[in-house]
Amino acid sequence: MALRLPPFQPLPPPPEGQPLLEVPIAQLQPTQLCVGLAEVRSRQADFRIENTRERRDYLGSKPVPLVRSADGALWMVDRHHRLRALMELVPQATAFGYIALQLDTDDRSAVLADLQRRGWLYLYDGRGLGPLHPRVLPADLLGLQDDPYRSLVWKLKREGVVQPAPLIPFHEFRWGAWLRRRPLPPFSSARLEPALPSARALARSTAASHLAGWTGLR
Repeated sequence: MALRLPPFQPLPPPPEGQPLLEVPIAQLQPTQLCVGLAEVRSRQADFRIENTRERRDYLGSKPVPLVRSADGALWMVDRHHRLRALMELVPQATAFGYIALQLDTDDRSAVLADLQRRGWLYLYDGRGLGPLHPRVLPADLLGLQDDPYRSLVWKLKREGVVQPAPLIPFHEFRWGAWLRRRPLPPFSSARLEPALPSARALARSTAASHLAGWTGLR
């Protein structure tokens, strides 16, 4: 199914010369409905071999763009996979972020409506169904569903079959929606191998050339 996403307003970069906010991950509200659990598990493996200093340095180098409402509630507009991974390992962990948008309302519905207008919500579930109503967004990262196609695209990116496209909103989910319409053997986020040969061939085919990050035939 095609993603009927609204035009995307680019996120501002972290402000230069200003300190980052350190916030508990458990307090951050997600702006998407699902993640690829294969990527989450991979990031957890990385976190397990880092010491506290290394982890803090890494998180500080990848600050989270945040939207803050008038009552101080925070929504994260990126970094869902790495922070979901860390929150499962260390529930009380903190992360670093910056305010990408300050809103003058404390009404949750109004906040989500504003984010939706900016294209800062991904409202498709783990089966690719949507867009759903913003009210179904979970309150924290642990409520995110698994989307095996998002996991599959993560693996293709790791292999260099699909290139990153950081300026394209929900880049990996767009690839996942495209692959959903193609015949693939049964697979899961825990067992991607059955689908990988077909997915690689499809992602390299000219049929995928309209997607950002396409690498072409090779």
